Amino acid sequence: MSRPPLNTRALGYAAIAEYYDATPLYANRADIGFYLACAAEADGKILELGCGTGRILIPTATAGHSIVGLDLSPDMLARCREKLCAQPPEVQARVRLIEGSMTAFDLGEVLSLVTMPFRVFQHLLTLEDQLACLECIHRHLTPGGRLVFDIFHPNLAMLHDPAFTEERDEFPEVELPDGRRFRRASRVAAFLRCEQINEVEIITYVRHPDGREERLVGAFPIRYFFRYEVEHLLARAGFQLRALYGDFDRSPLRDDSPEMIFVAESGG
Repeated sequence: MSRPPLNTRALGYAAIAEYYDATPLYANRADIGFYLACAAEADGKILELGCGTGRILIPTATAGHSIVGLDLSPDMLARCREKLCAQPPEVQARVRLIEGSMTAFDLGEVLSLVTMPFRVFQHLLTLEDQLACLECIHRHLTPGGRLVFDIFHPNLAMLHDPAFTEERDEFPEVELPDGRRFRRASRVAAFLRCEQINEVEIITYVRHPDGREERLVGAFPIRYFFRYEVEHLLARAGFQLRALYGDFDRSPLRDDSPEMIFVAESGG
């Protein structure tokens, strides 16, 4: 019997939302406990920018915190609402979801904590958008309120080495409840070093129970930052840096740290 053809198509946000919660890299990411601890230290309402499907937002609400989630993708928010419906009414009552841009929002209230988990800030490609986001956050924070976010600590080889233009598998195949199986690979499609941007492709391979196979390709640019660049951005927007970690265990930033996690305070 001949093998069914592999159908390749672009991966939109609807498909990203569909596979997001089953992706081991996200489900097992160590940041949830870190952001829950930040929420426990806050004294007031929380805003999560780029809340997606609620991977961190829902545990935060479950822990007893009032939280606003903002995301630009209606598909990701729809998945978040679907998951919220399975939560007790008191958890649902603590959550407000908003579709909008992280560079221009007005919630009509002040907050004690704003978070941008899982490299959300790196989707802002220009200096204008980065400052617009930070200044918008600053306007919503109480004096002494905190902004906490993580970005990856640049691996210099991934910014120029042609080896990273080849597909690399990210995890073994995963089975979904409906019988589909999927695995994922990624690659750097282009290095735009003068703009500090990598064009990245996420390739999802799906096997359906009927034998049909798909190759879903999602392409997006991601901006990489260096430590002091971010410190200067924060200062320009009126923040004071209070802590800088290299991982979610709050270890200090070192040469081999995988993350850069910034804790900044509003200057009032």
